Amino acid sequence: MDGAVHGSWQLLPPLSPSQVPLRAWLACPAGDRAARAGVLVLPEVFGVNAWVRSVADRLAAQGYAALAVPLFARTAPDLELGYDQASLVEGRSHKERTTTPELLLDLGQAADWLRSWLGRADGALGCVGFCFGGHVALLAATLPQVGASCAFYGAGVASGRPGGGPPSLELVPSIRGRLLCLCGDQDELIPEPDLQAIETALQGSRHRLIRVPEAGHGFMCEARDAYRSPAASLGWQQMLALFAEELERPPACSA
Repeated sequence: MDGAVHGSWQLLPPLSPSQVPLRAWLACPAGDRAARAGVLVLPEVFGVNAWVRSVADRLAAQGYAALAVPLFARTAPDLELGYDQASLVEGRSHKERTTTPELLLDLGQAADWLRSWLGRADGALGCVGFCFGGHVALLAATLPQVGASCAFYGAGVASGRPGGGPPSLELVPSIRGRLLCLCGDQDELIPEPDLQAIETALQGSRHRLIRVPEAGHGFMCEARDAYRSPAASLGWQQMLALFAEELERPPACSA
């Protein structure tokens, strides 16, 4: 399913003193096509840049309303960086100033806004994140609004969490929906012990780790040297299958 899309910047207002405005990119099917479901898109440390917006646009072409959410709303709300070394250093400096409670607060705010925009107050949302956003996608999977979360090469989940604390993997038992993790088998930021820890944490559940062959860190992003077309195609296929299975199921019969 491919179709025309409409994209625009949205300023999500804070609804409590602990929240902040969120400048997010909303992409949705154009015309009178109703969205199949909503999806939160979580960026790398480079902010809601052109590539992240293109991910939202591609999801919209598949029929989803996709909201790309800033992860550094408190330190760099308008951040848009490229993929050079200086941008990596700047992005990581903002990453080091994030905390898990603030991230979950912002994601909950974005999820509520998207469900309201869709007119589906109880509808389950999808979530997809890349790099740091992949780590945060695991955190987002614990939110009650999220029914399916796809985490691409989220480093650090086996060793800690944003702002400090025990490994984010310890939160897996609190996930009520489904979590899909995809990591390249040549990713230096996610070494074998971390992959084994992820596999162990997901065992005996509906969650899954896919080790993507011949892929390193950042294999989904066409703007990076690490981009690998076959690996990216596999990633898109698995993500869309997850969303189709978990976000579009008919309601259970109450009889």
